[in-house]
Amino acid sequence: MIKKAKIHQHSDLTFRHNVGLWRHGWLRLTPAYSVKVVDEIISASDAERILDPFSGTATTPLCAADLGRMGVSVDINPFLVWLGNVKLAHYATESLTRAEAAFDRVCVEAVSTASRKVNPPPLHNIERWWSESALDFLCRMKAAIDDSCDAGTPENDLMRVIFCRTLIAISNAAFNHQSMSFKDASEDEKFIAEDYRRISLGFSKEILESAAQNPSGSGEVWLGDSRQMSCDKDQLFDMVVTSPPYANRMSYIRELRPYMYWLGYLYESREAGELDWQAIGGTWGVATSKVAEWMPPKDFRIPSKLSAIATEIEGAHPKNGRTLSRYVVKYFFDMAKHIESIKSVLRPGAEVHYVVGNSTFYGHLVSTEAVYAELLENEGFSSVDVRILRKRNSKKELFEFVVSARAPASAGKGSGSQSEASLAVAAGS
Repeated sequence: MIKKAKIHQHSDLTFRHNVGLWRHGWLRLTPAYSVKVVDEIISASDAERILDPFSGTATTPLCAADLGRMGVSVDINPFLVWLGNVKLAHYATESLTRAEAAFDRVCVEAVSTASRKVNPPPLHNIERWWSESALDFLCRMKAAIDDSCDAGTPENDLMRVIFCRTLIAISNAAFNHQSMSFKDASEDEKFIAEDYRRISLGFSKEILESAAQNPSGSGEVWLGDSRQMSCDKDQLFDMVVTSPPYANRMSYIRELRPYMYWLGYLYESREAGELDWQAIGGTWGVATSKVAEWMPPKDFRIPSKLSAIATEIEGAHPKNGRTLSRYVVKYFFDMAKHIESIKSVLRPGAEVHYVVGNSTFYGHLVSTEAVYAELLENEGFSSVDVRILRKRNSKKELFEFVVSARAPASAGKGSGSQSEASLAVAAGS
């Protein structure tokens, strides 16, 4: 038995390893998992088609493509679909030359008080995010990008990534906690437009240089729901490498809101809550009230590893215990639907690897890794194995695990009718 007390945090197995690493570091999102973990799993196999049903920042398909394989991922968030496909694209030298020249002109416009400005996005408490000077610079920069080239072109896509990198870098957002917080706005009051211009040009150099290094393989991100997986029978996958959202109430949409508002993926706060409700594990805005009212279907068999702990969480707090208990049960209900669905897109015997973290609610430990193992076994997956990956930088009982298994002989025989093309409907949006 592994003694958890001897397991270390291993920052190289977290998102910190990805910073500045090729295209993986283009945009920082805390929940992204380490390139090192994915590379090691894929490199140990001869799998050609690798799937990640929870794309996030497209770490898995980008690793697969870099190793000469075919990587596909799925996400329910259209912004992440766009970002993933921009990171996976192959760029011609001519496109990069045009993008560099265009962005130089954009930066000139962004510091000119005579240039056109877009209206700032309707992000709640926007003054908490950016100082007056930073917001003015971003409004002019966004207008210049919109005017410089057509949307959907490689040049425009790359400039929008640089814009996203800039807007978070010159914001008051801080990343010294597990999720995003805010620093003292007065720290950046001394900055002027020329300072922001230099920051943007630095990001432009970094991103365009890494864009010039095209992967030897290929990849793409599909817009879809991981609970409703399907593909053509000749496009089945040999391997799954993924890290689903954790059952810890950490909302992805909270981290993504600034990008999504600026790029036109969100227009009002309720949209963010609705999208988080559609996602697995989301509790942002209206999603919290909806999960409080949710009840599992009568035919849902709550995993034995979950039943007792859900009851304990419900009784642990007179006001919020019931809501959090339902949140945990719904999370695993959704994951059960996913595991049932994913069999239809896998070859018999395909490897699956889930990087997951356990969690606590009112001092009660939710052994996520054990529930995943049970869900896989219930769906006929074989060779189910759980290994500890690392200790997390939080409570002493929290760890990350890799839950691995092999798809059953009945895999690839589902009734799904959606084709690869239909799932990829928003890939170029």
